[in-house]
Amino acid sequence: MGEITKNEKQFVGYEYKDITVKRIMEPVFTDGYPNFGWVLEGTSTPVGSVGSVTLKFKRDRKIRNKVELTRLQRQFESCTTEIQTLERSKTITASVLGYVLGVSGTAFMAGSVFANINDLFVLSIVLAIPGFIGWIIPYFCYSRIRQTKTEQLIPMIDRKYDEIYEVCEKGNGLLAK
Repeated sequence: MGEITKNEKQFVGYEYKDITVKRIMEPVFTDGYPNFGWVLEGTSTPVGSVGSVTLKFKRDRKIRNKVELTRLQRQFESCTTEIQTLERSKTITASVLGYVLGVSGTAFMAGSVFANINDLFVLSIVLAIPGFIGWIIPYFCYSRIRQTKTEQLIPMIDRKYDEIYEVCEKGNGLLAK
């Protein structure tokens, strides 16, 4: 009575984890998490989070080397967070400068309009020139600064991806033991 036959299933207790990530990082998580014992159960689109996806994972509660796998998983998550931060920083400086130049161009243009309303045509033209420049230049400044920042950050991002691959490789090695 106490012995288990081949037809009977062994009980497996699972732990579950739902994570919401940006859609661009979905492949990194779906490729990385199985190296820490997680199995992808499915995906869903969260309400109100445009560009994000919720990944549903499960893994055996009695998995071997769980403590070390959890530590490696945290390191993996830290690296992905740093990658996302580096990706955002490509455009932050360029955006801020573009907005400042655009708003200052708008201020000059407003001054030009008010000068024109008060019949100060020469002043209106003098203020309109930096106004138009302030509307045109931001695009080129944004593009150039973003390109320069991207060139600076690509090696750091690549190193973070290399670190992710090493962490996943270690985790996969622990699963094989």
